Amino acid sequence: MPAPRALTVPQFARRLAIETPEHLVLELELAGVGSRIAAAACDAVLLGVLYVGLGMGLVALLTQRESPGAWSTLVAVLAVLALFLLFWCYFLLFEALNHGRTPGKRLMGIRVVMDTGHPITLAAAAVRNLIRVVDGLPFGLVGLAFVLFHPQNKRLGDIVAGTVVARDRPEDLQLAGVPADRQPAAEPLETGPPELSDEEFRLLDQYLERLESLDGALRRRFTADLAARFAPRFPRRDADPEAFLVRLHTAEFAKRSGRLAARRTEGAGRTTVAAERFVTRKRDSWEAFRILAARAERVGLKQLGAAEIPGFAARYREVAADLARARTYGVDPRVLEYLERVVSAGHNALYGRHIGHRVHVGRLVLRELPAAVVAARAYVVTALLVFAVPAATGYVLIRERPAIAEQVLPDEMLARARAGAERRAQGVGYAQAPSMYLPFIASRIITNNVQVAFLGFAFGITAGIGTLLLLVFNGLFFGAVLGLFANYGLAGWLLTFVAGHGVLELSAIFIAGGAGLLVARALLAPGDLTRRDALVLAGRQAARLVGAAVLLLALAGTIEGLLSASDAPAPLKVATGGATVVLLILYLASGRHYLSTHATGPVGGVGATAASGTDPH
Repeated sequence: MPAPRALTVPQFARRLAIETPEHLVLELELAGVGSRIAAAACDAVLLGVLYVGLGMGLVALLTQRESPGAWSTLVAVLAVLALFLLFWCYFLLFEALNHGRTPGKRLMGIRVVMDTGHPITLAAAAVRNLIRVVDGLPFGLVGLAFVLFHPQNKRLGDIVAGTVVARDRPEDLQLAGVPADRQPAAEPLETGPPELSDEEFRLLDQYLERLESLDGALRRRFTADLAARFAPRFPRRDADPEAFLVRLHTAEFAKRSGRLAARRTEGAGRTTVAAERFVTRKRDSWEAFRILAARAERVGLKQLGAAEIPGFAARYREVAADLARARTYGVDPRVLEYLERVVSAGHNALYGRHIGHRVHVGRLVLRELPAAVVAARAYVVTALLVFAVPAATGYVLIRERPAIAEQVLPDEMLARARAGAERRAQGVGYAQAPSMYLPFIASRIITNNVQVAFLGFAFGITAGIGTLLLLVFNGLFFGAVLGLFANYGLAGWLLTFVAGHGVLELSAIFIAGGAGLLVARALLAPGDLTRRDALVLAGRQAARLVGAAVLLLALAGTIEGLLSASDAPAPLKVATGGATVVLLILYLASGRHYLSTHATGPVGGVGATAASGTDPH
């Protein structure tokens, strides 16, 4: 029987069963903790190399010119952005754009897929990798513990994103053909029933497949031992053990491919089904469909052309039916594994979303993201209150007891407050910097604030405790700083700096905090859904909230770095702040209108979440 090159699946491997619309069950072998740690180690080494290369490249750029000036500022901006992208986007982009495979995962033969077996989506990759910061605490022990004890080897990011890490060796997806010198010239009609048991024939088949890869001594010893096993039943045989085994395989293969292969006989060679004949007849069509399905899964079904799509669907149904028959026939488990992966590729091509799927970026940014914010407004308002109450408390406390400021605020902030009166008298604004450094300041502000938003969402998986602590401490700090400057009569001076960007920045933090609280709600009170389903639905909506927060923070950081920290007049900064308020209102109104016109269906998980009971509206 032609044997596949893939190895037999270990019995102790965990597997995930997926039912297709054709009511056919596919099984994915889940990656274990060893391969996942090895993949993470490979990615960590590559990241280290990238960091070192980035550092060396930046040093080289800085030393190219004798008077750096604006050039050094540009290099610093590039460094900040590159470090941010490497830390947060390395895993996200590789998994989203490379079929769930980072370089480390590809090397280890594993990849991330959805629970349904479909390729991972961009939103799922974002959710999975933002929560990586929680899985990494402390020293990765949280994620390791979940992978070890979760029945599907999931870490926290996988649970919320609805993903699993499965074994994947695309290069092994090919059935080994039968050499020409061992194939019967025509279909034998009167060769009789098989004389070897299925196990014996598979052993002989695997021996001949690996014969050329064995060295001389091992080849001779293995051949002699195997020939001795069959010799007593075949007294008329070749004297050369290797020639005897080749002829025995050829004769047995001919019998199993003939019309008498399905006859029941007595003794060691009895067989109930001509499984080998079935595989031989179907092998070429399976391999042709595998190549086509792999292409369709990679580039999308539409790329095949309108004329090919009906034929592809028909061939998929045929191969799916072949898988069901192969299970009934009891063919080699390695052939079953091969067929399962071929059918899985066809299933993903027909029912999954692909990299080539067109995304309406304008609709996503201007309609769907604000719609998600409006749908989750209860959580956003809750985050606002969690921030505002400590902020008011901190402000009142510092105003009533100024001495506490020395104990709770950093020395740099105290020094700024003390020097504020003199700077204001000189006409210098709070945190004002030379124009040369404003782009660098903007990049630092944007990346820092976006990281805070990411953490606000990610710590929602801690039952909201981390998100609440983040909001409370940031609120206390904001109120305490405002109280400190008010004690020096500089509250207006500070608020002039905050006016241009503050509305967008604080709103974005509240939205990200609302995303974390949304995940916490699904974890603590899933409603009518299972906790797993509630988390996945909440994760989809929360991802859109984070997307909206990132957009607002990018705009706020740009204003803060280029305008708020500049020597622009105060009226311009205040007017800019007013314009951002109007912009924010129009943005949310756009989302509200989109949500009202699409109330009958989900908006990227919004409608589904609301219908499921994880959203109070």
